[in-house]
Amino acid sequence: MPSRTPGNELPEYLSQARHLEHKDEETHAGAVGNERITALVSLVLLVLIIVELVTSALLRVWLPAHTVVGVLLAGPLLVKIGSTGWRFLRYYTRVSAYVRRGPPPLVLRVLGPVLLVTTLVMVGSGIGLVVIGPLQPFLLTHVFSALVWLPLIAVHSFAHFQQVPRSIASDWSRRLGSRFSVGRVLRLGINLGALVLGVIGAWFLFPAATPLFAWGQMNVIGVGPFLVGMGSALLAILFARPWRWGRLAKGV
Repeated sequence: MPSRTPGNELPEYLSQARHLEHKDEETHAGAVGNERITALVSLVLLVLIIVELVTSALLRVWLPAHTVVGVLLAGPLLVKIGSTGWRFLRYYTRVSAYVRRGPPPLVLRVLGPVLLVTTLVMVGSGIGLVVIGPLQPFLLTHVFSALVWLPLIAVHSFAHFQQVPRSIASDWSRRLGSRFSVGRVLRLGINLGALVLGVIGAWFLFPAATPLFAWGQMNVIGVGPFLVGMGSALLAILFARPWRWGRLAKGV
């Protein structure tokens, strides 16, 4: 019997690990697909949110861009709500694949509904500003909801900052031809479709935003709310750091 050396044990170990991972994915394909579409749309949302934050710093100059990206957020946001809502439903109806993968940590389960409501209020009031104009109730609602939303999204994003790229890399490292390549194309198509939906919405709403843009040019919109929001987001991250991000990010 040939002796095993460290040089030939490693490939065998990796092969077994990959086989077990593939078997687990085949058994729990629905749950794995749900995690991966959530990860992909989370990345899309993160990019759009960063652009929104950058434009928020100089709204007098970048208000049109801020408005367009805000409308673009609506499509991916619907996908994220749908995927996380589906996971919630399947877990609490005790579907074995979702039960085995477990729920998000308690901290994220508590923050989740608050983050959802705050996001809907913020995006809804922003669209209201575009459609109806810069009315004081919509403006105040948009600003104050954003101040609450920033620390929540900061904690949520940093809790998943390892899980999201790992899940996307795992999805796209597979060779074409497996059943997961079909799901991969479908996930990509859903996200692209959500962005196209946002583009269409921005195209139709942009002409209605002319009064808002004119108001923005005539008024000095200070960076005070932006600085307060970013400061609160930083404090929230520092406060939540004792909870290890690796344990927080069991799910997306």
